[in-house]
Amino acid sequence: MTENEITLAIIKALKEGRKKQFQEIIDELHPYDIALQYKTVPAKHNHKFLSYLSIEQLTELMEELEQEEQLEVLEALGARRSTKVLDLMENDELASFLSDLEPEKIKELLADMKHEESETVQNLMNYPPETAGRIMNNRFVWIKKHYTIGEAIDKLKHFVELAEYLNYLYVIDEDKKLVGVVSYRDLLLADINDRIEDVMYSRVVKVEVDTDQEEAAKIINRYDFVSLPVVDEDNVLRGVITVDDVLDVVIQEANEDIEKLSASGKSIDFNTKPIVAAYRRLPWLIGLLFVGLVSGGIISGFEDTLGTVVALAFFMPMIAGMTGNTGTQSLAVVVRGLVTEDLSIKQVVHLVFREFWVGIIIGITCGFLISMIAYFWQGSFILGIVVGSSLLITLIIGTLAGTIIPLILYKLDIDPAIASGPLITTINDILSLLIYFGLATAMLSQLT
Repeated sequence: MTENEITLAIIKALKEGRKKQFQEIIDELHPYDIALQYKTVPAKHNHKFLSYLSIEQLTELMEELEQEEQLEVLEALGARRSTKVLDLMENDELASFLSDLEPEKIKELLADMKHEESETVQNLMNYPPETAGRIMNNRFVWIKKHYTIGEAIDKLKHFVELAEYLNYLYVIDEDKKLVGVVSYRDLLLADINDRIEDVMYSRVVKVEVDTDQEEAAKIINRYDFVSLPVVDEDNVLRGVITVDDVLDVVIQEANEDIEKLSASGKSIDFNTKPIVAAYRRLPWLIGLLFVGLVSGGIISGFEDTLGTVVALAFFMPMIAGMTGNTGTQSLAVVVRGLVTEDLSIKQVVHLVFREFWVGIIIGITCGFLISMIAYFWQGSFILGIVVGSSLLITLIIGTLAGTIIPLILYKLDIDPAIASGPLITTINDILSLLIYFGLATAMLSQLT
């Protein structure tokens, strides 16, 4: 069935009160599709939709919704069912959901949960935001190094519902310290009487609870892991970060970088009200507005030059625009690279020199083209030289500015995305106008 056909079948089942038919449809859907159908059916059917779902399905639905929608679902379920759902949710997902709520609401929701689950969630929320400790999951299977392969498999079967991924088993000692890792493949290939300590890998790639979540995401990407153990300062195993957590981190970090690159501040989406969106954009733009007045001052300072050779005004927007464009392109390349790599001094030098040569190649190509246009349009060889040379120099500077500024911020432990596109564009506008009118003024006698 198509998506529309599924929706119509679900609505029909809800209207006619056919719970069995409804469940047959839902059983074939992925949790994401269940959430999509919940948001698609008319609101008047929402209560019955939720009442027909099992606790397990409600839990999966909750983890696919936004916070505001999650709160609406919990209120619709009532105290008893909502508590069961919260107990069953992945603790890292629940911690993420609760973290943005008011303290009174958090206390209310945690009060009726099982003590063990509530305590675990509160412990996760004690870790700083955007750290490995905050996003880790404490539902994983661990084994002790003295276990036999047979004992490890028996434990895995017993706790299979707690293991989100079965790719790795983490090995601990008597003090719960992480000492090794065993893959599921290793268990299948080993003799059932072998000991875990004889087949485990003792060199374990791990992160500490206070490691930045972005660094944890880089490690999982670097080693192609599907999970990553998290330990405290004493090497005690505290949790596991899974690949789905990392995908959430990557999307979150990408959104944050896009917001900073566009100087839009806090998150703005399709549902943000106009007054809120404007309020979040204005601080940066007002600041850049005053910086942009410098450009007007530069043009005013070269008023005599512009008045003498009016044709200079035609090429002015092109010079400034091209410089800003190439700077923004370089900025995007650097920020994207810093997300996936830890740059060494050698790599930084190589990157700067590469972008320098990129600027030269782009500058020569564009400078030659605009020189020919200026010459054939105005019949002035000198004007072509001024415009072409200005574009060559400014494109090199723009490329280097877009490369060096974010690298400097990165080395100062400042998020390089703060070097936003509008800021670099404004700086490049100022430099390009100074160079353009400076060259024109120096060659004014030949131009006239």
